This record gives sequence, structure tokens and C-alpha cells, in this order.
Amino acid sequence: MTAAPPTERRKVRRGLVPFRGDRANQLLPQGSLAGPVPWVIAIMVALTVIATAAGLALSNLADGARAELSGGATVQVVQADPTERMRQAERVEQMLANFPEVATVRQVPESELESLLEPWLGAGVDEESVPIPALIDVRLREEATPDKLRRMRAAILQVAPDARIDAQSTWLRPVFSAITSLQYLAIALVVLLAGTSLAAVFLAARSALGANRETIEIVHLLGGTDTQIARVFQRTVGVDATIGGTAGLVLGMAAVLFLGRQFAALDSGMVGGGGLGWLDWVAIAAVPVITVALAMVTARLTVVAALRKML
Repeated sequence: MTAAPPTERRKVRRGLVPFRGDRANQLLPQGSLAGPVPWVIAIMVALTVIATAAGLALSNLADGARAELSGGATVQVVQADPTERMRQAERVEQMLANFPEVATVRQVPESELESLLEPWLGAGVDEESVPIPALIDVRLREEATPDKLRRMRAAILQVAPDARIDAQSTWLRPVFSAITSLQYLAIALVVLLAGTSLAAVFLAARSALGANRETIEIVHLLGGTDTQIARVFQRTVGVDATIGGTAGLVLGMAAVLFLGRQFAALDSGMVGGGGLGWLDWVAIAAVPVITVALAMVTARLTVVAALRKML
């Protein structure tokens, strides 16, 4: 009995051997920079890293400012007569020093006030034309609640009728509201970028399915299952997403470090409180990992759903 030709033997072997291993890998070319998916994911990951870093920095800034100002209050003695103004300020300072809920009291020197007002009023301010109120910085042992401020205000008015007290946190309440809005914007941007990345993976998977439709039908005839075929697409997308995610992480981190240096050069105490901690950097580094995982899951679900409709 003559042996079957090599071509026939290969056909028989294809029909009997399960679809797996190297034969499965040949269904689709492995991920490379030739396709658009790595580039799209790289751009999206870079933007997501920047948005995540911005949101975390804003959160740290707001938390630090609230913690610093929560127990702070400022007393102003608004009196045109310098002698009377100083007399009332000294009374307030002495009274608050004995107040049980006050930790420290410090009257701000006039030279310090003049230096603070110099950018707006210029040097050598004439007190007769522009009276400068006396300021007393008060640090409470706990948070400056409205009830505490109410009791302190009543006590202060007994010794200084021209004085008024305000919590330092109330001055920055509009700033805190703006920071919160920016945080929500950063979260929305991260969600939007994630959705865009998944949409790109979805379209790339559907396009690859259409381009390899005939090959997939043959694979089905040879015994290949939908799960095996989906695994090939999933692995291909995983390679592409890993390449793009790594590139995007490098670009995003470079942008974050550059922006951080620019803000650090401002030498502002409030801006300095927006630094990133090690947990923040871990969260930023997790962005491409999460992106790759979501891309692979999206590719698998997309392929499996399309294959069920194809049969």
C-alpha cells in the first residue's frame, strides 16, 4: 500500500490534532507597533497618568490645607487710631492667652503686615490714608467650630469692641470648592480616557475578526473552539496593550515630573502641599496594568460575542 502524499498527510493531521499551541498562534500575527492599537493606548495611558497625578495632587493639597487651617483663626482689630488699635490688640492677645481652647497666640508685627501688603499698596504705606488693622494669629487645640468661634467672639468683644474673629478655613472655602470641582473633572477625564481605550480595542478586535473570517471558519471546521480563538486574540491585544501602556507610562511620568518641577519653583506653601506620596506613585504605576487587563478582557468578550453570531 502506497503512502499518502505529504499534502494529504498534513490535511489528515490538521483534522485530527486539536487546535492549540503553535497552530493557534499562527491564526493572528502577534502584537507589534505596526497596528494602531499600541499608539492609541500609549496616548490614552499618558493622558490618564497625567490626569490621575493631577487628581491625587489636588487631593493632597486640599487635605493638607484643611488640616493646617482647621484649627486656625484670625482676629482683626479695625480701628483708625493707632494707639487705640494697639491697646485693643494687646487686650485681645492677653485674653486669648488664657482661653482654655487656644494653643498659641501671636500678634503679627507691623513690618510683616507691610511686607504682605507691599505688592498691592507699594512700599512706605501711610497709615493715616490707609489704616492697617492689627492682626492676631490664633491656633486652637482642636478644629475651629462655629460654636467655639461664637464663644470666642463674645469674649473678645468685651475687651475690644472693634475686633472681629474669623476661621482661616472660611477664607479658602471658594478655593476648596474649586479644587473639588477640578478633582471631579480629573475623575471624569480618567473614565473618558478608559472608555476611549476600550473602544479602540473593541474596534481593533472586530476589524481583526473581519480580516480573518475565512481562517476562523476553517479553524472551526478543524475542531477549534470559540474559547481557543478568543484566547489568541486576547494574547495579541495583550501584547499590543503592554507595549502601548509602557510607552504611555514613560511619557506620562515624564510630563508629571516636568510639571512638578514647574510648580515647585513657585515656592508656595499651599502648592507645596500637593506633592505626591509613594502610595500615589503606586496608583499611577498601576494605570497601564489596569489598562492592559481591561483591554484583554474587552478583546475576549468582543471576540466571543462576535463568534457566537458568526456561527
